[in-house]
Amino acid sequence: MTTYSAKPAEVEKKWVLIDAKGLVVGRLATLVSMRLRGKHRPTYTPHVDDGDNVIIINAAKVVLTGRKRENKVYHHHTGFIGGIKERSAKSILEGRFPERVVEKAIERMLPRGPLGRKQFGNLRVYAGAEHPHEAQQPEVIDIASLNRKNTRVA
Repeated sequence: MTTYSAKPAEVEKKWVLIDAKGLVVGRLATLVSMRLRGKHRPTYTPHVDDGDNVIIINAAKVVLTGRKRENKVYHHHTGFIGGIKERSAKSILEGRFPERVVEKAIERMLPRGPLGRKQFGNLRVYAGAEHPHEAQQPEVIDIASLNRKNTRVA
């Protein structure tokens, strides 16, 4: 008996829609990163992109537990000497691109490298309730009902 290894041509990708309103960021990110990698399938193959395409709506309404909203800091570097900048999660969520908090949480749970970048490309995050992917007929997944700890009131 041999171990099954999926080939890229055999992979059937599904479209999945997740409403992030009231969901805890870390718990959402773990479930989404598993879907993007394909670990929820019995045919999971580590070197093949066999995950689903994931659409997340209402990313601006996610919840950070504890005092992370005020205390969590995101760093980035401008490229110049001494150019490290930092922003709090609160300033990002109230700013122009609140979906970046969810994107960063998911991106940091995926492997670094060509395959991880390709899998991250299968993620679409929208701050509001509208998305342009109705033609793909995404299957709605209710993450809030999977575990009572997945949701919090802000």
